[in-house]
Amino acid sequence: MSPFTRSRQLSDPTEGGAEPDDGTAARDAAGEQAEADKPEAAPDTSAETEPDTAPKTAADTSTDVGPDTAPGTGSEGSPGALKPGWFGWRRRYPRVARGVSVGTTVLAGALVLFALLVPNQVDKIEFASFVRIPAEGVLLAGLLLALPPKARRVTAVVMGAFLGLVTILKFVDMGFYQILARPFDLVLDWILIENGTDFLRETFGRTGQVLAVTGVIVLFVAVLVLTTLSVVRLTRLMVRHRPVAARTTLILGTAWMTCMTLGLQIGTVPIATKGNAEFLGNRVEQVRAGLKDARVFEKQAAVDAFAKTPPDQLLTGLRGKDVLFTFIESYGRVAIDDPAMAQQTDAVLKEGTGRLKAAGFASRSGWLESPVTGAGSWLAHSTFLSGLWIKNQQRYRNLTTSDRMTLTNYFGKTGAWRTVGIVPGVRRAWPEGKYFGLDHIYDSEHLGYHGPYFSWTPVPDQFSMEAFQRLEHGKKDREPIMAEIILASSHNPWSPIARMIDWDDLGDGSVFHRIKKEGTNPTEVWKDPEKVRTEYRRAIEYSIRSLTEWVERYGDEDTVLVFLGDHQPVPTVTAGDTGKDVPITIVAKDKKVLDRIAGWNWTDGLKPAANAPRWGMDRFRDRFMTAYGPQG
Repeated sequence: MSPFTRSRQLSDPTEGGAEPDDGTAARDAAGEQAEADKPEAAPDTSAETEPDTAPKTAADTSTDVGPDTAPGTGSEGSPGALKPGWFGWRRRYPRVARGVSVGTTVLAGALVLFALLVPNQVDKIEFASFVRIPAEGVLLAGLLLALPPKARRVTAVVMGAFLGLVTILKFVDMGFYQILARPFDLVLDWILIENGTDFLRETFGRTGQVLAVTGVIVLFVAVLVLTTLSVVRLTRLMVRHRPVAARTTLILGTAWMTCMTLGLQIGTVPIATKGNAEFLGNRVEQVRAGLKDARVFEKQAAVDAFAKTPPDQLLTGLRGKDVLFTFIESYGRVAIDDPAMAQQTDAVLKEGTGRLKAAGFASRSGWLESPVTGAGSWLAHSTFLSGLWIKNQQRYRNLTTSDRMTLTNYFGKTGAWRTVGIVPGVRRAWPEGKYFGLDHIYDSEHLGYHGPYFSWTPVPDQFSMEAFQRLEHGKKDREPIMAEIILASSHNPWSPIARMIDWDDLGDGSVFHRIKKEGTNPTEVWKDPEKVRTEYRRAIEYSIRSLTEWVERYGDEDTVLVFLGDHQPVPTVTAGDTGKDVPITIVAKDKKVLDRIAGWNWTDGLKPAANAPRWGMDRFRDRFMTAYGPQG
């Protein structure tokens, strides 16, 4: 038998940890038989007597490439040896394998550092945010180094997943801050996710909604999985280089305490941060407050100064008048105060004041603080009408399932008014409408409109006001009307926008097909914040003109108009302004109506002065009912 055959016999095929399959065994046996049949050659003893001085090849030294190479495996040519990496690529390309391994580790470290340091608001993201020392990262590294192997593996997986969830929550917060200027409420805001997907469908269509939702789900799953894998990978690296990892952790911990003690900063950003601990602490308090809120609200709702007032003593100062409570979507203080919008908005308000004055109407204006900003119109509407601070969906549900009387309920309770609602933004069943005590509700399907949607807005404001005139206000021999009217043309995304036309040309609304084609493309508008702000201003101007021209055209001695904004627009428009103020105005031709609110010290005209009185929106109901009651 030849030395070659003998070496094959001495090699244990199971030494690499894998059993050869039947095909391998057969090939080995055939090879041995062939060798046995050959004449035996003279043995070459040079390999046995001389030391192996040949340099090792990459294949000889590649058994330590990366963590994916199984210990104990032989060379690729050895029977039963495992091929490391995918199809053995690590052994064939050791330098590439080492580069991939190092690159993956660097990416894992970058992802973990990003997750630890990323703020939960887009406008707070800057370079300095990512060169800080996170206390949570230093503590986690120390903990993982101190734990025994099994506990360390479990902790790495759990903490990686937890870090992923925290990062996802930060991303959700970014969206909420961009729209509502506040963080996501873990107890009370889940219902808003459905509302958000509905808004996407109505604005960008079914395809846009599906793509957006799918993208968000994929992003969140990827963040959760990748942060978990990254923490596990970094943990293994620290364990393999324990002395270096321990020294580095100690140095970073010392640096953190020094920077925190000295208050060192990069610009306005502290170098030492415990932002995640504070972030989670705030969330815990938020959850506690959310769980308590239902009990607090129940006590507040039980107090109603007019609950026992006889119907004939309610709103006596407005008997015989048509009272219109009109909300202009997103009409916030920014439209009046922002230098980029003030000049144009001021011109529209002055024009409206002048035209109304010429028609015999006077007006007074002030400020209200809304419970919301950016979105959540129904919360503002119910706050205004109920006299309670409706700041979240839980309160709204509790309100609309209670017996709390709203301003509209009290008008209906007197029996002196027919109560109606003009709500063009409602496109489906609205069971809460019954709670507000309206005798009849006209939604987008019952205004007689046959024109196009303007992005989110189903019916242009001018048409909504004309429909109110046709369906209710213009009828002969009718009883006084109390109407709740919601003008939706100034609803986000403000593109395209309708424009004013001759009232006699409105018809069934078909004329707006041509007008919509003249408008802007929301996809293009939203690429530029300045274009967004311009379109917002134009939408507000359109809503104000629709309302004031209607009063000028159809108002009379018995018309009393109360119009207000429901909330400030999104932060893209407010540009950092966190205020929640909205304008409110009362318009009437009968001097006695405005005399009753002389003590409010509101500003003459449609534009409130900067120092005009400012109330919480929940205070309006009781003040209004007092002013127009028997003692007013």
